[in-house]
Amino acid sequence: MSEWTDAIVGERMAVDNRFNDRVASSRFSSQEWGLIMTATEFEIEHSDDPENARIVADTSNLPAIMPELKNVRDQVSAMGGTPGGGGDGGSGGSGGVLDSIKGALGLGGSGGGAAPSDEEVEAAERLVQEYADELQAHLEEVGKWEQVRIAYQE
Repeated sequence: MSEWTDAIVGERMAVDNRFNDRVASSRFSSQEWGLIMTATEFEIEHSDDPENARIVADTSNLPAIMPELKNVRDQVSAMGGTPGGGGDGGSGGSGGVLDSIKGALGLGGSGGGAAPSDEEVEAAERLVQEYADELQAHLEEVGKWEQVRIAYQE
């Protein structure tokens, strides 16, 4: 099934560019968004039904990568930057860079911080599905949706 996604790489780049503003207004930074997207796969639901076929995001791997989002935020904070989006940001610890390095090496005492909240996972899932909807709308707009839908079935 990866052939269909390989065939739309250029279209995804166009959607990525259009979707950047949406990511910027979300709670996630562009680095966090990239991580979220690496854990997401896209499928076409009801691919055999042209009227009801739609791109859906398989987000089943998101909970596994969500703790890494905290690491990304901590690294940005430790470097003096501000975490992207509306995330809660700051490291809250007193060690800053040293704690961040120790955490990256697995030497931190906290075990990598708190588990991701259900709210954060749900926010990521909503944003990824918005992206999937935007991708399908773009494919329809440029006349490639039917071709992609059929390629998915093969």
